[in-house]
Order: sequence, then C-alpha cells, then structure tokens
Amino acid sequence: MDKSYEPHNIERRWYETWERNGHSRPSGEGQPYAIMIPPPNVTGTLHMGHAFQDTLMDALIRYHRMAGCNTLWQAGTDHAGIATQMVVERQLAARGISRHDLGREGFVEEIWKWKAESGGAITRQLRRMGASLDWSRERFTMDEGLSQAVREVFVRLHEEGLI
Repeated sequence: MDKSYEPHNIERRWYETWERNGHSRPSGEGQPYAIMIPPPNVTGTLHMGHAFQDTLMDALIRYHRMAGCNTLWQAGTDHAGIATQMVVERQLAARGISRHDLGREGFVEEIWKWKAESGGAITRQLRRMGASLDWSRERFTMDEGLSQAVREVFVRLHEEGLI
C-alpha cells in the first residue's frame, strides 16, 4: 500500500471505467429526470462558481439515478459569441493577423480551433471533478442542429413582430 493517497491516477482510472461502461447514461427505465448543464463558455476555464453549481447538479442527478429515475445530465458548452470573437481576435493580433485578413470562412475556422482547445480544457476539468454527465450526448451551441433551431426561433419571433 502506498504511503500517501494519490487521487489523480485512482480517480482518473475509475472515471474512465464509469464512462466506458455508460454509468451516466439514461437507463431507459423509471421516471424521467433531466438537468441541462448551464453550458460554460469556451472562452476560458471553469471557476469556483462552476464547481459549486456542478457539484449541486451532480448530487441531484446521482440521487435521482440511485432512486431509480431515468436520469440525463446533458453535457455541453456555449460559444459565447462576442467574448469568443474577442479572444480569437487577440490571438490573431499577436500573430500580426486580423479577422479581415482571413475572411469570414477563415475566421470561423479559427474560432472552431479555439473551441476545440478551450472546450476540451473545460470537459477535462469536469471529468477531473468526477461530474457524472452523459458525455455521449455532449453538445455545443454552434452544433448545426442547435444553430438551425435558434435561427428558426429568431425568424419566427421577427415574423410575429416580437423582435
């Protein structure tokens, strides 16, 4: 037995086992219970407020899972439009490039690169915390299906004279 507790290797191994075996996925049985994670922005890393709210959600979802409910804790991240644009523009400026130099498609490509880097850091942090999210259903607010739904709602609201 080790002289001191080294949680990183033990916790990581168990979390990977739980994820591989689908322990956080809905069972398909019991009363439905779902929590949609307020998606953290891909503009940085998680902070103490995220840890607090995620701990509360994790406790609730685990309680309902153990009570036999058909639970879903939906994982996701948010694009944080303007804030993400500013982060990426600063990165480009440090390389002597502007978004106008890249054009729209090139700039969007840079944003997707940033999302992969930053969003990956956030999901790694959530996993390290042991959050029992259903990663098989992870979403990003710029995923095509979600973006299409948002456009449809805005068009409908505009047509109804509400915006």
